[in-house]
Amino acid sequence: MRPMKDKLHTGELYLADDEEIMKDQLKRLDRLYDFNMTRPTELDKREEMLKEMFAEIGENCYIEPPLHTNMGGGHVHFGKNVYANFNLTLVDDTHIYVGDYTMIGPNVTIASAGHPILPELREKGYQYNMPVHIGKNCWLGAGVIILPGITIGDNVVVGAGSVVTKDLPSNVVAVGNPCRVLREVNEHDKEYYFKDRKIDYSEII
Repeated sequence: MRPMKDKLHTGELYLADDEEIMKDQLKRLDRLYDFNMTRPTELDKREEMLKEMFAEIGENCYIEPPLHTNMGGGHVHFGKNVYANFNLTLVDDTHIYVGDYTMIGPNVTIASAGHPILPELREKGYQYNMPVHIGKNCWLGAGVIILPGITIGDNVVVGAGSVVTKDLPSNVVAVGNPCRVLREVNEHDKEYYFKDRKIDYSEII
């Protein structure tokens, strides 16, 4: 039988309480604890820690503690200029990819791990992992939940409280539970930024 750790990234069923997996996980979670205990003034320290903790992280990324992750960020890939507000939960048992300039609201959950429907398998502790891909320049509103195996295109706005159960194409606004495409990003959005509030391009840097 192949080692359980070899099944983390294949989508196969495996036992997450495997001794080798747990040893690695606990080491990573200790480091995550240290990150969450940093002071608000220790911005440089946070930046260096994230570079150590994450699989990949670009320049000018900011994550507001507390951050919650299953593997301490070890399977998380952030592009540049990614912003995440309080209480981001990354169930990163396998890879999670987030593109440049994406903004993540408070209390967002991005999950790569799932459990089989069959009760007998769950009773034994089996799970599986499917990677999540989020494109560039997206905005995930507060409380969004993204399920395992989801791909979201570029320039997508996901409304607050949405549960994303299916892939979303680029350049759309999507809302709801389950999350559905509401409309495309359009000419109206070039003129208004919020309801009847017009964009004053003379003030845009």
